[in-house]
Amino acid sequence: MGLQQQSLRDRQVASLEKILNLNHVSPEPLEAQHDPTAANGLIPPTTPVLSSDGDPIWKVLVFDNLGRAVVSSVLRVNDLRRWGVTIHLNVNTARHPIPDVPVLYLLEPTAANLNLINQDLSKGLYAEAYINFLSSIPRPLMEDFAAQIAEAGISESITQVYDQYLNFIVTEPDLFSLGLGKETYWALNSSKVEDEDIDNLVDQIVSGLFSVVVTMGALPIIRCPRGSASEQIAAKLDRKLRDHILNSKDNLFSGQGQRSASATGAPVSRPVLVIVDRNLDLIPMLSHSWTYQSLVHDVLKMHLNRITVETPVDENNPSKGSLKKAYDLNSSDFFWSKNAGVPFPQVAEDIDAELTKYKEEANEITKKAGASSLEDLQADKPNASAHQLKLAVTLIPELQERKATLDMHMNIATALLKGIKDRQLDNFFQTEENITKQTKTQILELLNDGSKGKEPLDKLRLFIIWFLSTEQELSRTDMDLFEEALTKTGVDTTALRYIKTVREVTRMTMMTSAPSQPAPQSTGGDLFRGLGSISNRLTDRFTSGALTANFENLISGAKNFLPASKEITLTKIVESLMDPTSASSSAIAKTEDYLYFDPRSANARGTMPPASQARHQQPGGMPGSLGPGTGASFGQRRQAFSEAIVFTVGGGSMDEYGNLQDWAKRTSGAGSGGGGGGPRRRVVYGSTELVNAEDFVTGVLARLGSETV
Repeated sequence: MGLQQQSLRDRQVASLEKILNLNHVSPEPLEAQHDPTAANGLIPPTTPVLSSDGDPIWKVLVFDNLGRAVVSSVLRVNDLRRWGVTIHLNVNTARHPIPDVPVLYLLEPTAANLNLINQDLSKGLYAEAYINFLSSIPRPLMEDFAAQIAEAGISESITQVYDQYLNFIVTEPDLFSLGLGKETYWALNSSKVEDEDIDNLVDQIVSGLFSVVVTMGALPIIRCPRGSASEQIAAKLDRKLRDHILNSKDNLFSGQGQRSASATGAPVSRPVLVIVDRNLDLIPMLSHSWTYQSLVHDVLKMHLNRITVETPVDENNPSKGSLKKAYDLNSSDFFWSKNAGVPFPQVAEDIDAELTKYKEEANEITKKAGASSLEDLQADKPNASAHQLKLAVTLIPELQERKATLDMHMNIATALLKGIKDRQLDNFFQTEENITKQTKTQILELLNDGSKGKEPLDKLRLFIIWFLSTEQELSRTDMDLFEEALTKTGVDTTALRYIKTVREVTRMTMMTSAPSQPAPQSTGGDLFRGLGSISNRLTDRFTSGALTANFENLISGAKNFLPASKEITLTKIVESLMDPTSASSSAIAKTEDYLYFDPRSANARGTMPPASQARHQQPGGMPGSLGPGTGASFGQRRQAFSEAIVFTVGGGSMDEYGNLQDWAKRTSGAGSGGGGGGPRRRVVYGSTELVNAEDFVTGVLARLGSETV
C-alpha cells in the first residue's frame, strides 16, 4: 500500500514547528536520503534545537492577529511549550522587557508591524530577534525596514528574517480560509467599493493562495470560469507563480518537502486548483445541514475550532443558572476527527458506543486491580499497592482523557439538541432535502405557521433557498405575499432585494441534484421523542444504567433520520474537472468553457483582466468585452486529476467542505464499476472566510440589499 500524502494541516504544523525551532533543520542522515517518506512529499520531522550547553532554548512568541489565528487553529499551549515557547503575546499589546530571552516574530509584513518591531529592538525588550513574515515582504517595505534598523544601530539584534508563506488558517485537515473577513462577498458585489480596493483584495487572495500552494509543495494546474473575480485571481496567481519559477534562484517547488517524486521514483501528478465565485451557488451558505460539524458551525457559531456552550450549574435546579464553557475541537480530539462529517444521529450512536467501551475498560481495570472504582487507583492514594500504582501510571491518564473528551461531546450534543428542538431544524432540513418539489402554497403555509421554530431567520433562509431553486415563475403579487409573511415573523427582509437581482445568475450556474436514494421518512415528533430525552438527565452520564437509557431513546428516534446522498453544485463542478469520464453531461457542459492556466507552460497563460472585472458579473462575462484568457484544448478538458484545491471567492461553507470530502472518500480507489484500482482522491477546500448562515444573511446579503434600488 502506498504512503498517504500529508494533509494541509500536517504540512502547516510542520512549518510552524520549524519556525518555533528557530528555523533549524536537523542534519539529514545518509539513510534518510533514501527514505521513501521524503520522496512522497512528507516534510521530515524536526527535533528541538539546543543551546551550546545542551539545554532547551526558551523563547517568546510575538504575533499579530493573523499570526495568532494561524497558530491557535493548529497548536495549543502545550505544543508551544514543547518547543520552548514560555510566553506568547500580541504585538499590538503593551509588553514588558524580557532582555535575556530571544523573540520569535510571526506577523504580516506591514509598515505598522515593522515599526513595532523596530520599537521593540530599540527598547531592548528581548535578546536576539527571529523575524518570520507570514507572506513575502515587498521589496520597498524591506528596504525601508533595513534603513530604519541601520539608522537606529540595532542590526546586531536581528538573527534571522524569513518569508514563511503561512498567511492562511487551517481548521480541519484539508480545510483552510484566508481570514479576510466576512465582508469579502459584499466588497466584490457592491457598487460602492472602489476598483483600487478590489484590486488590493484580489492581491491578498492571490498571496494567500500562493502560500497554500507552496505549503502543499506542488505546482497546480489552475481552472476557473470566465469573468468576474475568479478569472482575475487565477490570472494574477498564474503570473506570480511563473515569475517565481523563472526568477527565483531557490525555487520553492524544488526544495525539501516538495513533492518531486513518489516512493517508487515516478513523478507525482500535479493537483488542479479550481477557483470559483460564491455566486456559483449561494444555497450552501444558507442551508440547514444535519452533519455534526455543520450543526456546530451553525448552532454554536464555531470560530477557529472554538465554541462556547452553556451548561446548567445544577441539572436538577435550572433556577441556579448556567455556566459558559469554551471548548476547542482540534486534531487531538479522537471523537471529532472520527465524527465531524457524519450525520448527527450517527454521532449520538457513536457517543453511546464510546462511553460503553470506556465503562467496560474502566470496570476491567478496577477488577484486575482489586479496587471498587477508578478513584481508588489514583497514584496519590496512600494505601495503593504496587500493582495498583502501575495501573494508575500507565492506564488511568489515557482513560481520564477519553472521559473528558466524551464528556465535552455530551455537553456539545446537549446544546445542539436544544438548538434543534427550539428551532425545529429537523423540519427545515427535511424540507430543504426536497426543496424543488415544494409549491408556492406549501412554502407560504410554512412561513405563516407560527409553530415552526423560534428563530424567524430560519424561515428566511429556507425561503431564499426555495426562491433560488424553484423553476416556478413568481409574480409581483406572489413576492408581496411571501415578503408580508416573512415580515410578520419579525425577520428583516432587506436581503431579498439583493437576492432578486442575482437569482437569474445563480440559476444559470446551479445544478440541482436529486438524491441518489430516497430520503427515509420520519416525523419531527418521532425524532424529538428521542432527542428530547437525552437533554434532561446528564448528571449521571458515567454511572450504571442511566447513560444507556438516554442514548437508547435518542437512537431509537433518530437513527433512521439520515440525509440522502447527493452532490451539490460545487462537487459536481469538481468532479467534472477531476474525473470527466464519470461526471454528468450537465456538469461537463458547465466546465467546458473553464479557463486553463499552467504556470510551467509557455502557452497556457491568459491575458490580465482589469480590476473592475473582479466585480461579480453574469457567468462568462459580457460578450466581447474582455480578453478571453486561455481556453482549454480537448485533451486538457478531459485531463483527470487525483488531487484538487477548491477555492471559493466570497465565503466558504461547511456543507461544501463536507460534501466534497464525502465525494472524495466515496470515489477513491473505485473504478467506474465500483471495483478497486481507481485513484485515491483528495480535495482541499478553502475560501476567503468561513461564514455561517446567520452572518451571511444579516451581515452581508442585508447590506447588499440596503444598497439595491
